[in-house]
Amino acid sequence: MSTIAEFKIPYSQFLDHKGEVVQPLPEFAQDSKILIPLYRAMVEKRTFDSKAIALQRTGRMGTYASSLGQEAVGVGIGAAMKADDVLVPSYREYGAQFWRGVKMREVLLYWSGDERSNNYECQKTDLPICVTIGAHAGHAVGVAYALKLRNKNQAAVCTIGDGATSKGDFYEAINAAGVWKLPLVYVVSNNKFAISIRYEQQTAAQTIAQKAIAAGFSGEQIDGNDVIAVRQAVDQALQKARRGDGPTLIEAMTYRLSDHTTADDASRYRTQEELSQHWVFEPISRLRKYLTELKVWGKNEEDALIKECAAKVQREVDEYLNTPPQDPSGMFDHLYETLPSAFEDQREELRKKGRVHA
Repeated sequence: MSTIAEFKIPYSQFLDHKGEVVQPLPEFAQDSKILIPLYRAMVEKRTFDSKAIALQRTGRMGTYASSLGQEAVGVGIGAAMKADDVLVPSYREYGAQFWRGVKMREVLLYWSGDERSNNYECQKTDLPICVTIGAHAGHAVGVAYALKLRNKNQAAVCTIGDGATSKGDFYEAINAAGVWKLPLVYVVSNNKFAISIRYEQQTAAQTIAQKAIAAGFSGEQIDGNDVIAVRQAVDQALQKARRGDGPTLIEAMTYRLSDHTTADDASRYRTQEELSQHWVFEPISRLRKYLTELKVWGKNEEDALIKECAAKVQREVDEYLNTPPQDPSGMFDHLYETLPSAFEDQREELRKKGRVHA
């Protein structure tokens, strides 16, 4: 018997959980003026996360999906992308969205069920949040194919969870991406749970990164709690995509420190001891330790940042709470270029009942 093919899955990490450098840093990470904005963005995202949960718990917003503990993934992605690249997000990469110009109040409106939230004020390139598990993997293929046809130096990034990689949508999408050699990067946040199902219960694959091999392109695994590793891997994959060398799958190893959503109770399927153990590896403290060691960050800077983030989040929350409710007739506005007569009748009936103003 002979071997006709062999494959390897590389793993990269630059900062460990103690904030110590474990291999030579990429060029960008040798500049504290680049690292500090990454740190600030992660702290800002966590501040937003806490406030959003409080809004839901007090009945001022609908169900919300936290990304506590996964801040490095979103921020690293956003920092690596160019302005004219296209983000095709799932529902936890707020860090990437905020970095690319989406307003916090727009995310809050989204989780309150207001469809106007998807028409971003300052970000007209990226797709809206996708809650349907895995469906947007195919949308990303369409976006990337369009970019390829236009022959522009652009690429798409699709963020997805580990559970979604067990769905047919994902396999069909990566197969097409590989066949057509698309300018596309899939970043999988492996937070160890597909809602309440542990990783090993929803896939027998040793890594998610290896799933790319069957689709004909490279996969790699990174420490998703190391924002330097995330930015570096996504940047390199995007450069590859823009050169016309095809897609990449990046598996970012992280951990969901929150419930799946505010409608979930994670204590039903994991212990407090397990949760406590993973807090040691969260992304913000390790970068803060490193910046402190460089003597470019200290208590004064930290205190000022906390106040700044709290004030910014509160301003966005006030904007959200002061936004007039969406007219119910909005449900008819964006489905068709020309609304079918059956829907016209329904809209008129709604108006006659006085539930909207004509």
